[in-house]
Amino acid sequence: MVRLILASQSPARTKLLAEAGIRHSILVSDVDEDAVQARYGVTDPHDTALLLARAKAEAVAALPEAEGALVLGCDSVFEFDGEAHGKPYTAEIARERMLRMSGNTGVLHTGHWLVDCRDTHSDDDGEGTGTGATLGTVASAEVAFLEMDPAEIDAYIATGEPLHCAGSFTIDGLGGAFIRKVDGDPHAVVGLSVSTLRSLLAAANVRITDLWRG
Repeated sequence: MVRLILASQSPARTKLLAEAGIRHSILVSDVDEDAVQARYGVTDPHDTALLLARAKAEAVAALPEAEGALVLGCDSVFEFDGEAHGKPYTAEIARERMLRMSGNTGVLHTGHWLVDCRDTHSDDDGEGTGTGATLGTVASAEVAFLEMDPAEIDAYIATGEPLHCAGSFTIDGLGGAFIRKVDGDPHAVVGLSVSTLRSLLAAANVRITDLWRG
């Protein structure tokens, strides 16, 4: 049976996979995102999302628990006015960002990286199962926001929801009330594109249907 490990502690990502009927387990990476970015000096939001997704996937793939499994790492970065926005963490930063985002448009980039940790040697039937694949891509979507008044922004921040989300918003939670439209894969805005995962799995000779709960 094919095993998929999600190298992320994001509740939204694991919920998305579960609702798509995809069997998976969770193994969180211990990646210092700031250190990774400082090492490679990546400033482009698109490339940063892919870099961090790869770092998380490869960190988990190196663990003994990942042997024989496929490991998926994801990371989301919000691009607004040419700047990369990750998680705000503080109410002050979230409020400043959301005041700027009100009535405007940005792009949410979600990087995906897949590592095939299955054995590449032949089995008893003379066929190998693992491909040794390590590859990734980015799924992006343009997000248009409605006008938000300061009182709404303060009420939203008070819930705590936007503090740990790239760009200070969600589409699958309370923040969905402030999104006018999405141009692109809406799953990418949640943090994991199922169609992108399907393509990556295909490169490792795995059908996404092989991961459906039976």
